[in-house]
Amino acid sequence: MLGIDEAGRGPVLGDMVYGSAFCRVADKEYLAQQKYADSKTLTEDKRERLFELLKADDKMGWNVDVITPATLSAKMLRKTKESLNKNSHESAAGLVQTAIDAGVNICEIYVDTVGDPGRYQEILEKKFPGVRCTVAPKADSLYPIVSAASIAAKVTRDFNLKNWCFKESVKASKQFGSGYPG
Repeated sequence: MLGIDEAGRGPVLGDMVYGSAFCRVADKEYLAQQKYADSKTLTEDKRERLFELLKADDKMGWNVDVITPATLSAKMLRKTKESLNKNSHESAAGLVQTAIDAGVNICEIYVDTVGDPGRYQEILEKKFPGVRCTVAPKADSLYPIVSAASIAAKVTRDFNLKNWCFKESVKASKQFGSGYPG
C-alpha cells in the first residue's frame, strides 16, 4: 500500500512537497504501532524523529517530489495554464509510478485530497487500473500510511525552508515558522 500527502500547498514562501510512504498490506498492524500521525498535529521534534525512524525502517519505503515556486509559477502562468490541482494530481501519480518503476507492487493507494476527491480518485484509477484507490479529505489523520507520507513531505519542506536562499539577495530572518498556528 502507498500513501500520499503534501506540505506547502499555498504558502507564500518555499516549495510544495509531495510525499509518499509505502509498505506491505500485510504490515498494516505494524504500521499502526509506529505512531505516525498527521504532521500538523506533531511538534517539529516529533516529526523529525518519526522521519528518521521511517528512513531507517526496512519494512517501509518513502519518496518525495519537491515542486519549486518557479516550476509552479511557470506551469500556472504559461499560455496553456496548468492549475495547482493538476500539478498536485501529476505529482501524486508520479510518486506512484516511481514506486512501481522501482519494483514495488502497489495494490492500494491512499491519498489526502486536493479538489474534488471523486475526480482525483478517478484520475488515479484511470492511470493505475486494477489498483484500489482511496482519495479522502483528512486522509493524513485517517490512514497511517498517509500520515507517514505527511511526515516525509513536511520534514523535507521544513528542511528546505530553513535553508532557503533568496535569489534577490534579500536580508531576512530565518524564523519563518512552520506555517501552522502556534
